[in-house]
Amino acid sequence: MNPIERIPQKDPFLFIDELVERSEDSIHTRKLVKESEDYFKGHFPGNPIMPGVLICEACFQSGALLMSYKDDGISGKTAVVSRIQSAKFKQMVKPGDMLDIKVELKELISPAAYMKAVASVDGKKALIIEFAVTLVENA
Repeated sequence: MNPIERIPQKDPFLFIDELVERSEDSIHTRKLVKESEDYFKGHFPGNPIMPGVLICEACFQSGALLMSYKDDGISGKTAVVSRIQSAKFKQMVKPGDMLDIKVELKELISPAAYMKAVASVDGKKALIIEFAVTLVENA
């Protein structure tokens, strides 16, 4: 099974392509930002920039993937974003960029997981964000 299949998001709302590395409390994923992405048709024609909210979503999906590997009662649950704070956008993400996403689990107080993520391109930070997810029962 492709590790990305562990999360419920699917194309066209899947913003991570591969799992690079994972430890108990951290994960590194990547997304190749393709010029053919549908959102570039309107954001912004002639000067395409990946929407910041989608960079955030890539971090959230990476955090959800990390949580999918936790085995302490998490199976049968989905990680849903419940708090976003301290989002700092540092640079634009453009078509052709390889977005590296690193998420660290700071604290797990069930049913909440507190995380910090850094998304970067060529070693330069594009986004730093802290967020929490709440684990909810699958329907």
